Amino acid sequence: MTTRIAIIGAGPGGYVAAVRAAQLGAAVTVIERENVGGTRLNWGCTSRPRS
Repeated sequence: MTTRIAIIGAGPGGYVAAVRAAQLGAAVTVIERENVGGTRLNWGCTSRPRS
């Protein structure tokens, strides 16, 4: 029996979860309405160090 997993959101967390689940043998479906990678990777949201 194959475990089937659906992951909603392909940002950094969803992407890593999908890869790991596949490595462990699950059949993975990723649902994302935008580009894989999320806001930070695709639209340039950057973190600033706190002073």
